[in-house]
Amino acid sequence: MIFFNSAIVAAITLFSVSVQAQQVSDEVLPEAKTALATKFEFLSPEVAASLAAKARGEPILAKDWMVAVASPHAAAAGARVLKEGGTAADAMVAVQAVLGLVEPQSSGIGGGAFLVWFDATTGKLTTLDGRETAPMAATPRLFQNANGERLKFWDAVVGGRSVGVPGTPALMEAAHKRWGQKAWSDLFLEAIDLAESGFSVSPRLAALVAADADRLRQFPDTEAYFFQGGKPLVEGSRLTNLEYADVMRRMADEGARVIYSGDIARAIVDTVRGAKSNPGVITLTDLDIYEVRERPAICVPFRGHQVCGMGPPSSGALTVGQILGLLDQFPVGSRGNPHTMRLVGDASRLAFADRGRYMADSDFVAVPTKGLVSDDYLSERAKLLTASTALTEVVPGNPEYSHASLWADDVSLELPSTSHISIVDSYGNALSMTTTIENGFGSRLMTNGFLLNNELTDFSFSSHINGLPIANRVEPGKRPRSSMSPTIVLKDGLPTLVIGSPGGSRIIGYVAEAIVSHIDWGMNVQAAVSTPHAINRFGTFDLEKGTSLENMVEPMEALGYKVKLRALNSGLHAISITKDGLAGGADPRREGIALGQ
Repeated sequence: MIFFNSAIVAAITLFSVSVQAQQVSDEVLPEAKTALATKFEFLSPEVAASLAAKARGEPILAKDWMVAVASPHAAAAGARVLKEGGTAADAMVAVQAVLGLVEPQSSGIGGGAFLVWFDATTGKLTTLDGRETAPMAATPRLFQNANGERLKFWDAVVGGRSVGVPGTPALMEAAHKRWGQKAWSDLFLEAIDLAESGFSVSPRLAALVAADADRLRQFPDTEAYFFQGGKPLVEGSRLTNLEYADVMRRMADEGARVIYSGDIARAIVDTVRGAKSNPGVITLTDLDIYEVRERPAICVPFRGHQVCGMGPPSSGALTVGQILGLLDQFPVGSRGNPHTMRLVGDASRLAFADRGRYMADSDFVAVPTKGLVSDDYLSERAKLLTASTALTEVVPGNPEYSHASLWADDVSLELPSTSHISIVDSYGNALSMTTTIENGFGSRLMTNGFLLNNELTDFSFSSHINGLPIANRVEPGKRPRSSMSPTIVLKDGLPTLVIGSPGGSRIIGYVAEAIVSHIDWGMNVQAAVSTPHAINRFGTFDLEKGTSLENMVEPMEALGYKVKLRALNSGLHAISITKDGLAGGADPRREGIALGQ
């Protein structure tokens, strides 16, 4: 038997999961349960069951509701809300509030997010854009020196220059107002309790703090939190965050507006503008005028399904859609076959070429959204994939435009540190939300117990190339292009798969690959999110180190590719929906789980 910390158990309402998950809990050996409990001391039998099932490669099954997220703490908070009759939007607020505390390097109220929602009552799909915005004082030369030369990446990231106006708090509130049922104040209970009573530092958080010590130590508030007693946080140590608890309590009482006006907003501005050696330009007005925007969903056919997601300023749905739309022109390939990998890889290269030239915030540039995923355009581009070896040259295509535009190719760099939330509630609503502060620990600036994003470095550091403007250049009030790909797959108008991942620009490949694994090869969701990664964005095939794909190095080189073995640390969370119920999967590369009833 496992013995749990009584304070945490008292704070978390235990709930039932599927019969299969409960059986898993009973089957786990005592020593295995103890090993799990050392990493997540608050473990309920349901959480232990999910971790054990994930380790064995089995999905969690449920009938009524399910949540799949990056932390057992956050999963427990979302599950409590769903068990009490809350909607997926209610559960998302609770999940995000906890993630910002226990996984601060990846997301939080100092960042932004994209949300895709399927409404079971209306049958409609809605997407909400909670992406950060550039301050009104930002110019296309924000990331250039006095000579017009691009800054080095880390010189741009660390400090206030990279911080965009946060969108996540406003998105949380906007989703709750549209689709929530539970009282807003009830959704912050776990976040407040964990922040005050403390939580066990996860292995991933401890490792990332140690690896990023030099940057985190540059700012007193950040250093004080992550290096208590002068030493980096240690796995398993108890961490409290009373400032964060106070912010959560104020959000619960007063709404998200407390982040955008008043003393918290002033603290954000002072922190950004006062950053030593690299100040930013955010003002109180920038925070005050921030708005969440509803955007049209992008849906692309694939094998009789509709794969739907977030349009610009996200490049996710368009690029995932192009990859799958190109593959849809060909018969289903054999899993593990080099030529199937070639087809997927070169489809991705073609899609990334278009992404680099055409995709940006459509409020500022004319994006050929319909043209990029039209049947005629994809059919024409697919002809390039009929060769038997790697494409020797990949250039952007010429999709149909509603406006005449001529752009240069983008040169922005997008690094991974993000989180994904998949939820299906008992009413049949489905939510897919990818949330981020961009790079690990964002700008490294901290105020009021939360980190601030470095999202502006998702813009191109150059404004023009050879006299042509870059679509994704910095402009006042603009939202930087993103690769976040929160996705809901529909069949006959109903959701069948809810999925997404962190991973920088590799998010696109992770999501497309998992959808192919699930639909083309019939893998269950746990197998689909666990499958070894083969990602090709710009010509080099990245194969996941330490997996069976190491055997594919020579075959792919023989087809003409440069190949690199590397860690590919996705964080896919997925829920499949069938007539028999729900099945959830969590990426074994990270600490997340799926819980359901």
